Amino acid sequence: MQFFLCEIVARLVAIYFCFDCSRRLWNGLVERKIELEGEDILDYETWIFQKDEAPVRYWLSMGMNLITLAACVVVAIFGWWLPNS
Repeated sequence: MQFFLCEIVARLVAIYFCFDCSRRLWNGLVERKIELEGEDILDYETWIFQKDEAPVRYWLSMGMNLITLAACVVVAIFGWWLPNS
């Protein structure tokens, strides 16, 4: 039962992240800018990288979102693998 619940939760979280990453990628391509939220709890800020002003940071952010999207699609399709010990 524990494996089944873990499998369902992993797929649901992966589907949510797929939706979130695809939305960010689509907005980044259409608006030519991508927004990233800060990860620090104490200093929360949003960075906006525009394609014309900071192309390297823009494409690095787009690439990171694309890799995250691909990983989440794999988890959503195949599930989460837990080793048998």
